[in-house]
Amino acid sequence: MSFQEQIHDIAQLACIELFTPKFEESFWFFHDVLGMTPTEDDGKSCYLRGYEDRYHHSLKLTRSDKAGIGMVGWRASSPQALERRVAVLEASGNPGKWVEGHKGYGRAYEFTTPDGHKQHLFWEVEYYEAPAELKSKLLSRAQKRPLRGVPVRRLDHVNLLCSDVTKNGKFLQDNLGFLKRENVVFGGSDELAAWFSVSPLVHEVAFTKDQAGPGNRLHHVAFWYGNQGQMLDLADILQEYDVTIEAGPAKHGVSQAYFMYVYEPGGNRIELFGDTGYLIFDPDWKTLTWDESNFFNGGGVWFGGELPQDFFVYGTPIVEAAMAEAETKDEVAEPAE
Repeated sequence: MSFQEQIHDIAQLACIELFTPKFEESFWFFHDVLGMTPTEDDGKSCYLRGYEDRYHHSLKLTRSDKAGIGMVGWRASSPQALERRVAVLEASGNPGKWVEGHKGYGRAYEFTTPDGHKQHLFWEVEYYEAPAELKSKLLSRAQKRPLRGVPVRRLDHVNLLCSDVTKNGKFLQDNLGFLKRENVVFGGSDELAAWFSVSPLVHEVAFTKDQAGPGNRLHHVAFWYGNQGQMLDLADILQEYDVTIEAGPAKHGVSQAYFMYVYEPGGNRIELFGDTGYLIFDPDWKTLTWDESNFFNGGGVWFGGELPQDFFVYGTPIVEAAMAEAETKDEVAEPAE
């Protein structure tokens, strides 16, 4: 009996880049509200991290004329694993290129998903060194827990909007070793969403069908703070400071996670993750499929209200900007006559 062993060449989601047209307001949200710690600002981007993120940064916040996602960064499990995955990507029909000079990590292999979401894969990282006044007595904690905001502990996952969930997911499965944990299929046809991981977490990345745009957009980025009992207090604080709450506090059926979705001032959707959901240790895990018979009866929300219609269509960049960018790319791509 043959068994497809998991590829363990990708260790974790290490960092993401977010674009914001309202940098000062977005920085206030991530620093004051989420309690993240800045490590550096080069004038174009500010680098921030949760207090249990161990690297130089988990969030690169970049000044831009529109909201959206710039790059998703993955750390390989070893230098050899990096080279193995690069070899596979080079032969995939969608090869990338080596890039250098990025803050917080060394040489990286840059490639895109089939929809065009930019990804960086690397091994060498710069570890965060807390100054004396921020050193924690807990040896396992990268710094003291901040006395401001939530505060979030670490980056958890990213959800990407795309034109074809199955195609983008298969690319991660075939080339990087991701496992599909859950998905949503209506009418027995195309996947509407799917959740993938390389670890016992339910997901480090998800793909959602872009219902209102050309794909290659951001649905949300999630940060984990690990205390579902704090969510009501957190909602009260967010309301007090005019942070728009889209949905929650509530609990998903998919992933079993306590959640709250908010919009940071730049327009990007942020999920605050109240716990880890469930963990997967079964090496023979079979994908769990939700359909129209159960997704709206416990899948999308287990308890805590309904997801608004905008949850299924809103992404960044907003549709007008995303469509204009896609049209420009199409024009450039057309051969000259």
